[in-house]
Amino acid sequence: MSPERFARINALLDRRQADLTLCLESVHKNHNLSALIRTADAVGLHEVHAVWFDRRGKVKGGTAMGSQQWVKVHHHPSTEAAIAQLKAEGKQVLVTQLSGTAIDFREVDYTKPTAILLGQEKQGVSADALRLADQHIVIPMVGMAESLNVSVAAAVILYEAQRQREAAGCYQRSNLDPAERHRVLFEGGHPIFAKICRRKNLPYPELDERGQIVADDAWWQAVRSS
Repeated sequence: MSPERFARINALLDRRQADLTLCLESVHKNHNLSALIRTADAVGLHEVHAVWFDRRGKVKGGTAMGSQQWVKVHHHPSTEAAIAQLKAEGKQVLVTQLSGTAIDFREVDYTKPTAILLGQEKQGVSADALRLADQHIVIPMVGMAESLNVSVAAAVILYEAQRQREAAGCYQRSNLDPAERHRVLFEGGHPIFAKICRRKNLPYPELDERGQIVADDAWWQAVRSS
C-alpha cells in the first residue's frame, strides 16, 4: 500500500460516523440501492442495514461508483430484528411517514445516535416499522408530487444530519471501533492478501505507521502455502 493511499483511507475513517445509519426495508431496485450506498459513503456512514421480505439483494457497481467497498451492509430477516438491533445499539429509529405524529425532518437532533428507516419503492414502510419507530418524520413538499424517490429522500435527510453533525464537531471525533478500522485499512490497502486471509481463515496482521504489513514468518508461510 502506498503512503498516499494509507493516508487517504485513514482520513476517510477519521470522519466515519459509526452511530449514524440507514435501514432499508426491502428497497429492491438496484439503481436505488446503489445511489443510497453512494450517498451514505459521501456523508460518512460506515454501515447500512437492509431488511429483505422476499429475496436478498446485492449492491452492484454502476451508480454506487465503488462505494459498496467502503460501506458495510448488514442483512436482517425482518423489520423487527433490524429495529431491535438498532435500538440495542442506542440509536433513535426514525421512519419517513406522513402521519398525525410526524414532525419536520429538520426538527430532529441528528447528533444523537440515529437510524433512518426508509421503505420499499412502491409500498413504502411497513406497519411494523411505523409501530416500532421512535419518531415519524416528513420532508415538507409544496408541489403536486406526494413523495420523493427513496434515494433522494435519504440524501435530503442525510445532508441535514451531516450539517448538524459538522456544526457539532462530530466529524472531528472518530468513533469507529479500532478493530473495524484495522479491517477496513487492511482490506482497502492489501486486497489480495485480505482475500487470501479470508480463504485460509487467517487473521489480518498488524500494519505499521506507513500501512505496511507487520507479520511473523509463520503468517507469511501460511499465506504462501498452497
